[in-house]
Amino acid sequence: MKDTNRPLVVGNWKMNPISITDAKKLASSLKISAKKADHAEVVIAPPFLYLSEVSKLSAKSQLAVAAQNVFYEISGAYTGEVSADMLTSVGVEYIIIGHSERRAMGETDDLIAKKLQATLKAKLQPILCVGEIKRDSHGNFFDGIAKQLRVALKDVPKSRAVHIVVAYEPIWAIGTGKTATAEDVEEMRIYIHKVLAEIFGRNAAIKVRIIYGGSVKPDNARKLYIEGGVNGFLVGGASLKTDSFTSIINSTK
Repeated sequence: MKDTNRPLVVGNWKMNPISITDAKKLASSLKISAKKADHAEVVIAPPFLYLSEVSKLSAKSQLAVAAQNVFYEISGAYTGEVSADMLTSVGVEYIIIGHSERRAMGETDDLIAKKLQATLKAKLQPILCVGEIKRDSHGNFFDGIAKQLRVALKDVPKSRAVHIVVAYEPIWAIGTGKTATAEDVEEMRIYIHKVLAEIFGRNAAIKVRIIYGGSVKPDNARKLYIEGGVNGFLVGGASLKTDSFTSIINSTK
């Protein structure tokens, strides 16, 4: 059981770096950073191709490994897909599900729900990404967030809520250089907790960690963490630079 009181900082490498040599070098460097940051849980999500080697390198350390995606079936004739059990076998502990870039490729809320169920069945921890494409002055975007949560979590029993991580990533802030304000983040964190309480009940909902993703950098992480009230971060480009990622990890002290 993970300590849900500890900050969680996840580095999503996306389709980077370009070689296994570079991936191992980066993981080795971040392994040292994770050892020094015993206040937080540090996770990296390399591309599928690198998972096995990076997991071996980080074994028995304070650096955990996540996958960037998963398929909902255990095995079978599904060319190009990877199951949760396969990911377990190479040392993966977390799986990012429903990232905005995957949703942009056509992933639906129902498909994301299947992937989340498969992740929990394999006793891995899902990092469920939710977020709005844009904001409107009437607050209609909140309804979209609620739908994403309710569909993804509709078949999750209350007892499993503690294993869920929700990553709020406003799509308009992914890779754009734009960042939600701390006030925006706090407002959404409170709303997500409200929806989770409706789904799981208040006592179970407070055990769900809510992290923020969207152009997180060393110079804005501390403000987002303190004033936004989140439990950590899902970091993109800055997680590919040891100094930047380490600074973001340290911002959660």
